[in-house]
Amino acid sequence: MKKIGLIFGLLLVLNVQAQLFNHHDSVLGSVNSNRSWWNVLKYELSVDFDLKSKSISGTSKIIFKPLATSNWMQIDLKHPLEVAYVTFKNQSLTFKRERDYFLVDVSKLVFSNQDTITVGFQGQPAVAKRAPWDGGFTYSKDAKGRPMVSVACQGLGASSWWPNKDHVYDEPEQGVHCIFTIDKQLDCVSNGRKLKEYVKGKKKTVEYQTNSSINNYNITFYIGHYVHVKDTYEGLKGTLDIEYVVLDYNQEKAITHLQKDTKDMLNAFEKWFGPYPFYQDGYRLVETNYLGMEHQSAIAYGNHFKKGYEGWDRSMSGYGMSWDYIIVHESGHEWWGNQVSCNDVADLWIHESFTTYSEVLFVEEMQGKEQALAYLKGLRKNINNHSPIIGVYGMNQEGSGDMYDKGAQIVAMIRAMMNNDALFRQMLRAIQKEYSMQTISSKTIEEYIKDYSGLDLTTFFDQYLRNEKIPMLKYYFDPAKGFVYWVEHTVPNFQMDVLGILNGQKVRLTIKPEKQVLPVLEKESSFRLDDYFYLKTMQVNPE
Repeated sequence: MKKIGLIFGLLLVLNVQAQLFNHHDSVLGSVNSNRSWWNVLKYELSVDFDLKSKSISGTSKIIFKPLATSNWMQIDLKHPLEVAYVTFKNQSLTFKRERDYFLVDVSKLVFSNQDTITVGFQGQPAVAKRAPWDGGFTYSKDAKGRPMVSVACQGLGASSWWPNKDHVYDEPEQGVHCIFTIDKQLDCVSNGRKLKEYVKGKKKTVEYQTNSSINNYNITFYIGHYVHVKDTYEGLKGTLDIEYVVLDYNQEKAITHLQKDTKDMLNAFEKWFGPYPFYQDGYRLVETNYLGMEHQSAIAYGNHFKKGYEGWDRSMSGYGMSWDYIIVHESGHEWWGNQVSCNDVADLWIHESFTTYSEVLFVEEMQGKEQALAYLKGLRKNINNHSPIIGVYGMNQEGSGDMYDKGAQIVAMIRAMMNNDALFRQMLRAIQKEYSMQTISSKTIEEYIKDYSGLDLTTFFDQYLRNEKIPMLKYYFDPAKGFVYWVEHTVPNFQMDVLGILNGQKVRLTIKPEKQVLPVLEKESSFRLDDYFYLKTMQVNPE
């Protein structure tokens, strides 16, 4: 989960139209020939943490399936970390470093249907200055002065702390096995199920395993003095194991604060999106030293047991203050982002727009549809409209931070245009089922929504995803003709169905740049756009 300004996790607001790219951007952002020939099946990540020196050492075993032959294998690892060695079946391989990635010479290797490359690495990972906005390791002390360490790296990339194929298109479909070694007086928590824990001398090793595919940036760890409060939820796929992992002195708050919103969230999202995606791995909230992140099955929680977003309502509607924003938003990503994922960060709106709209659905379930609409409208004040929501493909470049709050308006407008809540809900659930544990493009989900809804949304998506301008609906009342209306500031051939109130009656209009006329008989006429639609409107003088 990445946010802009008051939303957490986005590195900076980028005007992608003005961004200059270089060869390095292309290598990191594209599915080039040194990446495309092999498919990651699983990672086995072993890391030994030295908290005093803020350094790590370990191995990354990359289990993969070759899809073709190649001379080079690109593996990503950011400075200042260094590669100690690369081996294949106990054979040392040569490699060359190219800034934040290295190329392994595989020209003479003969691969089977499934093989393993092992990369040894070491060094001091980048330290976040203001996680999760900038990314990196987070070192701090808890209220008792004891160490607390974690990582947030969505924008920075998982290669900021371990070697991998650092591109969102290729998730390890067999998951990740994490083996973390720390000082024995500490606890370490990661994704999925805990397999075992053992002590050797002054060190403790814990092992975790996910049973599902996972985004690289979701693979994480939390080090601290934790207690594990266990719970269960009876959901659509049976009993879901829940853990609230909190600092030992916050154990009571796990029940008094975390439990209710967690179960209310699961009730709401299983209704709208279908079963929680990771029953086999369980659901876990882990108290951390930064605000939050959607780490799959081990969600980072740092909202200090407050309602709202650090104690205030992002929508300023008042309806965001009865629930914990971090629990709801970050958990929404389990469906949108972790189960259904984009295959290029340029299409990150697939994660963030639907997840931000999940907040609206949560308010609707807990407080009512009218309150949810007020919350949705309140989010509009956070929209900048400076650059398009979709970024630049193949360049490791996200689009505008408007993918959050403007993106939520897009989903809301699709629902309003469908004008059938049952069908809309079926569509959301169908997307989850159709693309479960897959990485997809914006075009894929756009076409799916168009087909499922039966709406012509081609120029609608072009306008709201690929253009920063908001359409202006202009209109006037002509005594001789009636209600005259058209739309400006749009992409070519734009058309869109909107709902409005004309002289007290609901109307459905297909708006276009060309003027259209709807006969009206009243001498005193009025019009307003339905509140679900995010457009500008202006009544002008008759021509």
